[in-house]
Amino acid sequence: MSLLKPLDLFLQKKYHSLMKILAVGRNYAEHIKELSNEKPDEPVIFSKPETALLKNNEPFYYPDFSTDIHHEVEVVIKISKMGKNIEEQFAHKYYEEIGLGIDFTARDIQSKLKSKGLPWDLAKGFNDSAPVSEFVSKSDYDLSNLNFSLDINGERKQTGNTSLMLFSFDYLISFISRYFTLKTGDLIFTGTPSGVSPVKTGDHLTGHLENKLMFDFEVK
Repeated sequence: MSLLKPLDLFLQKKYHSLMKILAVGRNYAEHIKELSNEKPDEPVIFSKPETALLKNNEPFYYPDFSTDIHHEVEVVIKISKMGKNIEEQFAHKYYEEIGLGIDFTARDIQSKLKSKGLPWDLAKGFNDSAPVSEFVSKSDYDLSNLNFSLDINGERKQTGNTSLMLFSFDYLISFISRYFTLKTGDLIFTGTPSGVSPVKTGDHLTGHLENKLMFDFEVK
């Protein structure tokens, strides 16, 4: 027992520090249409590993395994306390900050895997496929009517408003927490609006929540 106890404490500390990146697919009707997907009856959830995280406006290096990387700009929720089986009416108590991120997707790999009925983790979870901005207080925004956007080389590519989400932030937290215990620091990418398209080396990406610049980085 004397040997197991320190090991248990080590493992508990190690895994307490790990965070999850959970993401929602098909949460905006126009994006569903542009990819010819079916409208879901409940949230479509997938995950990215922690190694997908890209922070501090560091550049995104185009991987050599794909020739069709698409941008998908999304509002990101940062979980502030642990919870599971969270009722929707209490979900707002489990996050204090929001940010903006990109769910980079290797569309060519995704299409190939989907055609075979296989999981598409490789297309979504590769290194640095989840750039995220700084996080800001949710109290500064109307979360039910929040504008966000992505520009590439100064040209507007995606514009979204959270009023158009099929599933709200609070519903998503409640739904996800039925299956995964949410922990402090976990991130939830809440879905992308229409306008997704490829990025290329040399592109300059900027993202805004309302009029606030949230990220500003390059593809190399």
